[in-house]
Amino acid sequence: MAPIGGKPQDVTVFARVPALAPFQIRSFCFQWPADLLASWAFEMEGVILGWFVLVSTGSVTALAIFGSLQFLGTLVSPFFGMAGDRIGNRNVLCLMRITYVGIALCLMLLFLAGLATPVPVFVLAALMGLVKPSDVTLRNLLVGETMPTELLMRAMSVSRMTADSARVIGALSGATLVATLGAGAAYAVICSVYGLSFLLTLNVGLKRVRVLGEEATPASPIKALKEGFAYVWSTPDVRAATLLAFLMNFAAYPMVNALLAHVAKDVYGLDQTGLGWLIASFAAGALLGSILLSMHGARIPAARTMIAFALVWFVLNFVFSWIEAPRWGEALLIVIGVAQSFCMVPMAVILLRTADPAFRGRVMGVRMLAVYGLPLGLLLSGPMIEHVGFAVTGSLFSLVGLTFTVLIAAHWRDHLWHPQAAANR
Repeated sequence: MAPIGGKPQDVTVFARVPALAPFQIRSFCFQWPADLLASWAFEMEGVILGWFVLVSTGSVTALAIFGSLQFLGTLVSPFFGMAGDRIGNRNVLCLMRITYVGIALCLMLLFLAGLATPVPVFVLAALMGLVKPSDVTLRNLLVGETMPTELLMRAMSVSRMTADSARVIGALSGATLVATLGAGAAYAVICSVYGLSFLLTLNVGLKRVRVLGEEATPASPIKALKEGFAYVWSTPDVRAATLLAFLMNFAAYPMVNALLAHVAKDVYGLDQTGLGWLIASFAAGALLGSILLSMHGARIPAARTMIAFALVWFVLNFVFSWIEAPRWGEALLIVIGVAQSFCMVPMAVILLRTADPAFRGRVMGVRMLAVYGLPLGLLLSGPMIEHVGFAVTGSLFSLVGLTFTVLIAAHWRDHLWHPQAAANR
């Protein structure tokens, strides 16, 4: 049976290069560059606004609050997944991406008019934070609905490359643009990138997919949400992966996310360009990990790999917390990025592969709630850093992460570690 979206006539190149196999699907040929551009704009915005908040307020707590606002929408992400089930994932993603264009235009006008202050920036960041966290959910759902099972690990790995490669390019280009042209002109570029991403998204997943049981989708969104939570809770491998996702967002990501601005400025004594290099180092490692998975991921046990590299990631974060030399920090961030890919990509594959197609949108929506661990971690770590320092805070978070990862692996060992478990096939 031909996959949704069809295949190009000439597939010899795809057959010879495993990492290119997902591009046999027409929808993916449009989705990949659309996602790449959206991720590129996300990263440019993150560097520009994060540095603006830190410099204008001089407070790492304000920076942590700003970072947490970027994930405000995790509270409503299940509804985005349900909306995708009802009106189509592509349609929801298009609405989201035209929203990005509007918010970026507002920020561009503020910076060009010299009216940018922390208050309006925080308000617009909160509006963006209501929508942006669900972008990854809709991307994954589109991949899951258009991609054959045998290509899913490779497709998810290649899809992950969009965020990883964009974080390298976006971080460096964002820092360069704002340093040379100013924030207003930089935001004009961001608006153009968002606009092009929207146009490409119009060609993604053109055929509406009706999954088994979709006709029985309940009329009430609240009832559908309850059913989604019940399904996640009653499915052991899905529940374990979702809990681990929350743990990684709470205890691992804060150290290599918004807090990198604090590390660059207050630990390493770097400027905005130095921050760009720190972000790019982590993203380069994540990109390398995604490339390796796209070539060899079909042969690895997903659940075992997820658990093993979650432990590796926390150990590396512990070491990173105590490094005070920028070059060593950049080198370690590359390795941490590889570990991140080998943990998070298999996690997404487990959820898409093992979830009932009728519940896939709701499962991925509930999974996005796990991202709320990141703003919680940021809100807790910001005041801790101001009182006990980055090294102690990072060490404590890493120890908490190691402890609970071992507990999750032990409690669901039959579903996560057994070679014949569904999550490892």
